[in-house]
Amino acid sequence: MAKKRIVVLYGGRADEHSISCISTAGVLGALDTDRFEAIPIGITKDGKWIVDGEDPRGWNLDGGTLPVVEKTAGARDAVLDVALGQDGFFARNADGTLESLGHIDAVFPVLHGPYGEDGTVQGLLEMMNVPYVGCGVFASAACMDKHYTKVVLAAAGIPTAPGVMVDARTVKPAAALEQVEQAELTYPLFVKPSRAGSSFGVTKVEEARTREEQIEKLGSAIAEAGKHDWKVLIEQGIDGREIECAVLCAHPGDEPEASWPGEIVLDHNDDDQFYDFDSKYMDATASHVEVPANLPVSVLEDVRDVARRAFVAVDGAGLSRVDTFVQPDGSVMVNEINTMPGFTPISMYPKAWDATGVSYTELITRLIEGVLR
Repeated sequence: MAKKRIVVLYGGRADEHSISCISTAGVLGALDTDRFEAIPIGITKDGKWIVDGEDPRGWNLDGGTLPVVEKTAGARDAVLDVALGQDGFFARNADGTLESLGHIDAVFPVLHGPYGEDGTVQGLLEMMNVPYVGCGVFASAACMDKHYTKVVLAAAGIPTAPGVMVDARTVKPAAALEQVEQAELTYPLFVKPSRAGSSFGVTKVEEARTREEQIEKLGSAIAEAGKHDWKVLIEQGIDGREIECAVLCAHPGDEPEASWPGEIVLDHNDDDQFYDFDSKYMDATASHVEVPANLPVSVLEDVRDVARRAFVAVDGAGLSRVDTFVQPDGSVMVNEINTMPGFTPISMYPKAWDATGVSYTELITRLIEGVLR
């Protein structure tokens, strides 16, 4: 049987560029090479698509540095001809001629964040009529925007953390504090970019002693989030445990499956610590993953049910990781939905499925085979 030829997209213009690179290293390392031939296409931080660049299979975080897609010597521009669909992938040679990359059976966009996980690449592939792994345009766009995720889930009767949205370009810190007060949000607050991931730009804001100090702290947090997105979400901190559930729906029309929910357990004895970028990716001693999470089975089943319902509510496809809060009374609310969750060696999504009985390689195989024609 001829191998299916799969373009693996990685890198991209988002803050999560390097995490995409590490995720891709994991995916390529686990890909069933008896069934699939991978054609890696990297996207530089300034948006150039290239082939024959540095092999992402060699990337990891062991050295403490983050990998970056760069146009190295020998790398060629990747060129798409939208009208040719699955035969529209080319590389530009040094003399300017185009060389076909062959018939492409599907694309696996291992891209995190804006310009990859937000419906933009999905829309391009839809225009080309090329099968791809993961959620479609609407679900990708809606889940990339934490504000609109709340809107969609509220319409489906699924609770989320209370919050307000502000425009970092124009809002005055005093006016933002008034919105917080009108919404009756309690402290601590978490101020975050509405359309970013991997905890970029997130600040925890505690209650201050004076109103002036509160305005200053909130203003600084909004400014930090605004470096990543003008649309900023101010959320009430939830007294609960962050429990993550992996959802899989490889074949369109199937009922979504939910893994055993897992928990990122912080290992530093610091009451003020939260799961920031360094804790996720740069400090191996900061946390560890527990699947299933140490909760009663009844609560774990509730998390799985909420995750499946949330996935359906946003019109999910392929895969997503639904992050929830489990409160002391056992009630479950959704924090956010990641439509292309991390595939790094320490990522929750593959770990959760492995603990549920689906290996890393089998997971990737199911996702790809689910979209093949």
